Amino acid sequence: MAAEQSADQFRGQARLPGFAAPRRYDLRLTPDLAACTFSGSVDVALDVAAPTRFLVLNAADLDVSAADVRFTPHGSDQALCPVEVTNELKDEILIIRFNEVLPLGEGTLVIAFLGTLNDKMKGFYKSVYELNGEKKNMAVTQFEPADARRCFPCWDEPAFKAVFKITLEVPSETVALSNMPVVEEKVNGPTKTVYFQETPIMSTYLVAVIVGMFDYVEAFTSDGTSVRVYTQVGKSAQGKFALEVAVKTLILFKEYFAVPYPLPKMDMIAIPDFSAGAMENYGLVTYRETALLFDERHSAAANKQRVAVVVAHELAHQWFGNLVTMEWWTHLWLNEGFATWVSYLAADCFFPEWNVWIQFLEESTTGFRLDALAGSHPIEVDVNHVDEIDEIFDAISYRKGASVIRMLQSYLGAEIFQKSLAAYIKRYAYSNAKTEDLWAALEEGSGEPVNTLMHSWTKQQGYPVVSVKLKDGKLELEQTQFLSSGSEGVGQWVVPITLCCCSYSLQQKFLFREKQEDFQLAGLLECEKNDEFWIKLNVDQTGFYRVSYDEELASRLRHAVGTNKLSAADRYGVLDDTYALCMAGKQKVVTLLHLIAAYKDETEYTVLALAIETSLRIFEMMAVAAPGELGNMKKFLINFLEPFAQRVGWDAKSGEGHLNALLRGTLLTALAELGHEATINEAVRRFNVFLEDRETPLLPPDVRKAAYVALMQTVSKSNKSGYESLLKIYRETDLSQEKVRVLGSLASSPDSDVVLEALKFLLSPEVRNQDCIFVLRGVTAAAHEVAWTWLKENWDYIAETFTGHILTYFISGTVSLLATDEKGDEAEEFFKTRTKASIARTVKQSIERVRIKAKWVENTKGEADLGLVLKELAHQQ
Repeated sequence: MAAEQSADQFRGQARLPGFAAPRRYDLRLTPDLAACTFSGSVDVALDVAAPTRFLVLNAADLDVSAADVRFTPHGSDQALCPVEVTNELKDEILIIRFNEVLPLGEGTLVIAFLGTLNDKMKGFYKSVYELNGEKKNMAVTQFEPADARRCFPCWDEPAFKAVFKITLEVPSETVALSNMPVVEEKVNGPTKTVYFQETPIMSTYLVAVIVGMFDYVEAFTSDGTSVRVYTQVGKSAQGKFALEVAVKTLILFKEYFAVPYPLPKMDMIAIPDFSAGAMENYGLVTYRETALLFDERHSAAANKQRVAVVVAHELAHQWFGNLVTMEWWTHLWLNEGFATWVSYLAADCFFPEWNVWIQFLEESTTGFRLDALAGSHPIEVDVNHVDEIDEIFDAISYRKGASVIRMLQSYLGAEIFQKSLAAYIKRYAYSNAKTEDLWAALEEGSGEPVNTLMHSWTKQQGYPVVSVKLKDGKLELEQTQFLSSGSEGVGQWVVPITLCCCSYSLQQKFLFREKQEDFQLAGLLECEKNDEFWIKLNVDQTGFYRVSYDEELASRLRHAVGTNKLSAADRYGVLDDTYALCMAGKQKVVTLLHLIAAYKDETEYTVLALAIETSLRIFEMMAVAAPGELGNMKKFLINFLEPFAQRVGWDAKSGEGHLNALLRGTLLTALAELGHEATINEAVRRFNVFLEDRETPLLPPDVRKAAYVALMQTVSKSNKSGYESLLKIYRETDLSQEKVRVLGSLASSPDSDVVLEALKFLLSPEVRNQDCIFVLRGVTAAAHEVAWTWLKENWDYIAETFTGHILTYFISGTVSLLATDEKGDEAEEFFKTRTKASIARTVKQSIERVRIKAKWVENTKGEADLGLVLKELAHQQ
């Protein structure tokens, strides 16, 4: 009974109690941009559904006193004042206690509050920009996953959907934006009041408010929706590419989901300080500058592709996430996995020459790498406390999520998949859904056992490796859970197997449910007699599993790679699976090296990029395992890469494609990292011209990163001029993409003193908090220990200054680089007393990665023929 309730029962709970639910918020905010504070009031129209003397909602970092709170039941002119208002800091809840039981039905809760525009890039925060050489503050919101409560008291969970009426009081000269169009503005001298149209029903994490000085470019979709890209003053021309992509995307998704875009406008805005890549707020999407702006002269092809894919990702959310919202954070993957997958669908539709579906395999690989850890988690992960949410915005939710959706779409067929999705969107529009609801819609539309098939992929962590042997005309298949540590997990999956034999015209598909099954090669037998015989499972890598072939089948596949018999996606898959198996101690490094050599005539950018990345990782591992073999290893890799580099050269050929531009940067950067003299000399020559003349055609954006990395190879403690020149470029450019290129190169010097200086620089006021991670990404293998020592010495400051995924990156970006068990022990010891819920998963995964590398090092030391094979490979031309 209500009288029995006490405030205690609301503490330490994962979710808010359900006895009252908001229907409408009338929110008024007054930010003070100079003082970095704000005041506000919110009138919440509520339904009280069960007898209670309490109202419990979320609030964090807000000042609310009992005198600022009242509740008026519907139809009464008598407001009830609370006897006590408790702000539970740990649980981020506001417990409001009344003397009497509240009447059931509708009522209005009114709360006045004060807050701070923080510098943590979450909640209602300040971002700093320059206008006419003067630093200014803008006010920005970032509420996902659970930070609307830092701006106004609210029921801050996705399932509590409501309508929002927002009013802002701001300086007259500023631009004020929110989810909906402005209905009215009233200017009152230095300030103005801006009234926005009421929103459709939506979750709190999608509410957005922005106040500052901006320019914009605008276009309209064929059905009249206004689309704008807002930028810092003077940068609006850099918003044109994103604007074009956005207009096309809204039209494409209207068709794909068979539901029109639900709002009257779509604004996209570039924010100078932004912790994620972008955020899909309904009708007002916020972005990092690097993910929205494109400068024809100074942005690289990779920047263009990123803008297109990120814009498509965020606009997909307007349907999948905003219109239909996950019921709770356990189903986050529904939002993120789906938007990741469909952003590639859009990019492929607009830019078919980019071959993005082959590049999508890089997303799968990132998912595979995280999910092969014992410390991974299922796609659907139980979230028991708000602190745990941030860490699941990871490669499992996004990349594995997208990969299993692609696997299912490929199994059911594109048309059935799309029709069933459209039905799902219609059914759950303006409400919330769970993973099972999506499976039910797809099962209904396809007649296939989708729930049974997908259950094993979303409810348990990990994925299988399918081992294949050929014996007397039949294939023997066995599945086990793949773990990078080499140990065997206990998982079992329903695996959609596809296979082809000697050509892509002979294909078979079936569901592999048992631990072991034999498969008769009927119809495929003829080709077994063929000298060119090969078998490839997981055709075009659409399935989220790895394949391990017996020795005979593996050597046949290697031959098929070398003679270009496989599709680009399959050439990628063979290499990626072999590398993973090698790292797990299931195959020898020499097998992997022989396979890499088979890619000497590779033509596809993504496949070659994987060969390069794999080679550099082996090189790093061997620096610990077999330093004496590094000379031959370096020689082999340079011999392998040089012919490609000579073909693409430093300068773009007229009419060449986007992928060539991507390849040029990747190749030259790798040669620079390997210390290739000719590449370094040419880079330095071109860089010196660029330093004097930033418009020179000698150093186009696609090769700048390569030139910066090459330049840093020449920098040492006693000769720091290259480092100083890069800092000069960093300080003089106002293009975020250029700043990021410089930051990503600063720590790539072979001299650990210079690396330490770069690490000190990343914590200086000159680097925005959002950009620190780029310096860490550039740390060379030789400087792992330096970075680890630096992290330990600066940990207290870092843990206090950074939050969310930027903080976790400091851990994964330094700890994961270590490669010995004693370093693993050291890390374990260090974090024993420093781990909080918000970083626990990352710490565990990073230490596990150290152990895996250490084991790989030990396995490699035991390979007797490694030196011999390397010598042979190094001298093959």
